[in-house]
Amino acid sequence: MLVSNWRAVVKHAWSIRFMVLALLCIIIEPIYTIVAATWVSRNIYIQLAMSAITGLLAVAAIIARIFVQQKISGELNGKPPAEG
Repeated sequence: MLVSNWRAVVKHAWSIRFMVLALLCIIIEPIYTIVAATWVSRNIYIQLAMSAITGLLAVAAIIARIFVQQKISGELNGKPPAEG
């Protein structure tokens, strides 16, 4: 079930921002691999860095999802989900 202010949550939530950045890294990695294979020699360190960044962004999204953001609290207003 969506919260009533889902647009504000999508716009301001750090977990969403981190997930979008991780998605961009996932999309860019195969594109880089194709370009690197045709134009320059493949650099394993760049591929490792892209994988590491993607993993770190996913972990950051999980951590950001756990913490309450005061600017956007959904419709619970500090109550536990059972009382919502």
